[in-house]
Amino acid sequence: MSETAATPTRRRGKRPPQGEPVIDRALSLLDAFDVTRRHLTLRELSELTSIPVSTTLRLANRLLGWGALERDEAGRYSIGLRLLEVASLAPRGHGLRQTALPFMSDLGAVTHQHVQLAVRDGLEATLVERLSAHRAVHVRYRVGGKMPLHATGMGLALLAFAPAEVQDELLARPLHSEPDKRLIPASAMRRTLAEVRKERVAIFRRTELEMLVAVAAPIFDEHDEAVAAIGVLLPEREAQPRRLSYAVRIAAQGISRALDAPSAALPPTALRT
Repeated sequence: MSETAATPTRRRGKRPPQGEPVIDRALSLLDAFDVTRRHLTLRELSELTSIPVSTTLRLANRLLGWGALERDEAGRYSIGLRLLEVASLAPRGHGLRQTALPFMSDLGAVTHQHVQLAVRDGLEATLVERLSAHRAVHVRYRVGGKMPLHATGMGLALLAFAPAEVQDELLARPLHSEPDKRLIPASAMRRTLAEVRKERVAIFRRTELEMLVAVAAPIFDEHDEAVAAIGVLLPEREAQPRRLSYAVRIAAQGISRALDAPSAALPPTALRT
């Protein structure tokens, strides 16, 4: 059977020819929300998911009852707090966050800017925590949001220590810098990743309203696999990359030690191999 024949084609407002599991349709309602669409009407939910209004209403009511959705006085839906409660149980998020917070606080006290924690999720990174000072610069990515692996300091720290097949899959795609969208040759990216592996720290510069510098380091678990990255983000005019690199690497090593990573027992100078 061909792939086209095996995958039913969805038409707006129509049930797929072979039906669709209720759980998939309910999840598609939740997936309709994003940072630009925090509140949606019933009709908007129906249009965004191509689910009939009557079915959308029935599913939304079930999600309301469970707490996955909330509804305001105007009848608009938003993500419910019950999902936050469930998300807090994710071991790659909450447990790691609890271990990392003291080290993040120490970095925040030194930099007075943003200190971030991220994990790799496939070919992207997910930001799981951020501590920010009052005078910290504007940032592009929100907690819970996705970040590119190739165009952020956190992403580079994760990508450099990702499995070879992950690196090969990503580097086989066209990679562009942000925000100027310049094509990054795969050979140049491999050289960057090799440098990150050597130093165990990534330094990345990006122009927003002003030049920003991100310094990030990988965090390892008991199998010495990179499970997260910790980093700081600050204006270049305030950055001292060499000093920050050492501080971030020490913080990452401390978190790794708390996670029983074998390499965390080595002195920082021994890690630069």
